[in-house]
Formats: sequence, structure tokens, C-alpha cells
Amino acid sequence: MKNKSVALLFALFATILGLTAGLFAADKAVDKTAARPAVKKPTLKIDASSISDTKSAVVLSYADALEAIRPAVVSVYSSKMVRQQVPEFLRQFGAQGREQKQRGLGSGVIISTDGFIITNNHVIDEADEVKVLLNDEREFTAKVIGTDPKTDVAVIKIEAENLPAATLADSTKLRVGDVVFAIGNPLGVGQTVTMGIVSATGRRVGILDEVGGYEDFIQTDAAINQGNSGGALIDARGRLVGINSAIISTSQGNIGIGFAIPVNLASSIMHSLIDTGTVSRGYLGVSTDAITADMAESFGLKPDQKGVIITDLNPADGPAAKAGLQREDVIIAVNDKAVSTRDDLRLVIAQTPPETKVTVKFIRDGKTQTKEVTLGKLADDNAPEGELIAGVSVAPLTRELRRENRVDDRVDGVFITEIAENSPYREILPQGAVIEQINSVLVTDLATAKRALRDGRNRALVYYRGVYRYIMFTIRSGGRGVAP
Repeated sequence: MKNKSVALLFALFATILGLTAGLFAADKAVDKTAARPAVKKPTLKIDASSISDTKSAVVLSYADALEAIRPAVVSVYSSKMVRQQVPEFLRQFGAQGREQKQRGLGSGVIISTDGFIITNNHVIDEADEVKVLLNDEREFTAKVIGTDPKTDVAVIKIEAENLPAATLADSTKLRVGDVVFAIGNPLGVGQTVTMGIVSATGRRVGILDEVGGYEDFIQTDAAINQGNSGGALIDARGRLVGINSAIISTSQGNIGIGFAIPVNLASSIMHSLIDTGTVSRGYLGVSTDAITADMAESFGLKPDQKGVIITDLNPADGPAAKAGLQREDVIIAVNDKAVSTRDDLRLVIAQTPPETKVTVKFIRDGKTQTKEVTLGKLADDNAPEGELIAGVSVAPLTRELRRENRVDDRVDGVFITEIAENSPYREILPQGAVIEQINSVLVTDLATAKRALRDGRNRALVYYRGVYRYIMFTIRSGGRGVAP
């Protein structure tokens, strides 16, 4: 392992772990209802002009520019119950670890006067309770509207009116060298403002690779530390240009390499989460490869030609095929946005809602052409087949499973076939057990088991090695995220 291997840290999942009960009493889980009531859409303040539209002058202070935005940046506190690990041989006899409260600290940005707040997914992930502390010391319990691990964006809401709200800029107009400020609550010391410049745009560093994420980060040298995650990246006119998300460091602290989610991307995710509680992404239906100099020459293109070449239409009746795109077409732009790499194409398509018509510019037989494509909907590939809750796969209790695992004939339910290594349930549910009831409802297959689940605390009647016992567990909306 290299001496200076770069550690990828999520800046704010500042798990300032407190194992003692304090701070907040998580008496009930955050309300994240699966049946979504109508949510009033937020009214946003937007200023899309470029920072360079005004003449530069000698600036001695940015206090006036920051005065309006600072009250819109809040502290976000999360808490959840976690179970201590116990040795495998003790779990076989029904032993369970003691539950303890784990707390985290982050930041957030108010984007509407009626209480919608953008933060990072990793700030509130799996939380049982989320609290928001305003600059005026008022504290609110927040409701989670929706989360998107693939972009690390989350939207929460507090019940309040006439709140200070950030003005959103157009992050596509940012340039390397623009002055920016990071605002948040690093290490819990209180609201802090740091200054730097835009070091790069369009950064992809692999932070979200594990979840198949979409990265288009703004890189900055403004100091970002643990607790800043979910906070604001502000331009010199006091407008929100990004949501601080992560750092790369060799010391677990700031070394001048921080990353923020562009506000345009965060805003598009926010609108989808508010409207539906989920994120619907567009789907083009092509397999592509990057254009190399050798490949460009073989297709009669310029050696420095940028773009991606279509290697397959998948499916054969997908959006691209229906629009008339073909193999060996070289895509160079979508809606006038240049496409140089496969990641460029993936990002621009995923940011566009399904059923949207986009104009694809491509080169075919040396000639530039365009076609209008109506995007399909990208399937959610997060949940493995047979998954009941995060990392726990089940199957109906067949005669073969019953015989192989010596399950009594009087027992019925769903059989736990697999528990993933990273499943939060690994320490509480044994593989090979039978779940007979969930919340007093008999379950016989995956569908009935999922219908029996509810947000918050759940109770399962489990049969394992000849013994029945009740197990309590917590889930988030939809049954995917968990906190045992």
C-alpha cells in the first residue's frame, strides 16, 4: 500500500459517535411515509447570471455578499439506534447485541421560505431522527422527503414559514478561478465560512462508484472538514453554486481538495424527490465506447475527434433504436451539451427525466446529423432479486428447502436464502431462518412480506433451529434502508 494513498472521505458524515444517550431522544423514527401525500412545491429564488457579468473591482470584504446567505445554512443532526456485534456462536443461541444510539453531524441549505432543505444523503442515511438547528437557535424535527445515494443528495423539510432561503445560481457558468466560500458547521464548532477558488469543474473521482453514482463535482480549495457535508458552496455574489459533499485527504482533514455537487444537479434531483419521493432518470438504450485516435482514423474522422461511438443498441427496440440511431454513429452532443466521454453521455441522459425529447448530435459516414430521441426510464437496479430488506434475500419455503434445512412441517413463511456482507441486518437475522410473520401478518412469499412491512419499527416472528423468537428492526420508506 502506498505511503501516501489518498483516502476518500465523506466530509460530513462526521459521525461524532456518541454512545451515550443524549442530544436527542429518538422516540420515534423520522416520518418517511411510503404512501406520499401531496407536497407543496417550493418557490425558489434563482439568479442565473454569470459572476463575471459585473465589472471586477478591488474587494476588501465579502461580508455584504455573505450576510443574506448565512442564515440559510443550517446544522443537521441525525441519530439512529445501532446494535452491538456479538460473536457468531452466541447469535446461534439467540443472543443479540445491546442497542445504542449513534449520532452524526452535518449541514444543510434552506432553499425555500417554507422549510425545504437540501443536504447530503450520507448526512441522514438510515437515521431514525433528524433535527435541524437554525442560526437563530430554533430547533426543528425534520421530515425526510427523499434521498438519492447515486448523487449523494437528500431533501428534508421542517414545518416553519418565512425562513431565510438561498438564491440559486447557474452552476454551469462557473469558471476555474472564480472565488467561492464554503459555509457549514465543521466539527460542531458552529457556523464557519472559508474562502477559496474553483479549482476544477466536472470532476469524477470515484467517490460514488460503490453505488453506481453520477459525479460531476466542483473542486475547490476552500476548507471543507467533517461537519461541512451538506453545507453551501457560495459564489462572490452570495449565491448557492454547490452542496459541499466530500474531500480527498491524506490526513483525514482538509488539504485543499474538496468537492461540491453542482447546484443545477442538486436542484434537478431535489425537484424529483419532492414530486415523487424518488429519482426517475432518462434512458437512451445504447452501449458505447470512447473514441481513440486509432479508432477515429479507421472511421475517417479527425485524430482529435471527441465523442463516443455506439457499439450496440440495447434493447433493439429501445429509445435510440426507435429514433434511428445506429451502430458506429459517433455521439458528440446531447441538447447542445458536448459529449466527450461515456461518463458525459451517462450523466446528461440520467439528468434528463424520462419521456423527455432530446436532440442527439452525431457523426455518421463523416457527416454531422441530429435526431430527436424520446428517452425511456432507467430501471432501478439497486434492489437485488428476492431482496426483502437491505441485503436480506428471501424465497418461499419450498419442500426442498424444508428438507435440506430440517424445518418442521408446521412452520410456514419465507426462507432467508442470503444475507449480504454489508447488510445492516447481518448481526440480527440469521441466514437459514424462516420469517413466519411480520407485524402479526402471516407471510408466504416476497410480495406478502413486503406488504407487511411499514416505516419505522417492525416486529418479525422468526423460526431458527427449532426455536421461535421475535426480532425488532427498523426500516426506511420502501423497505430498502435500514437501522436495526
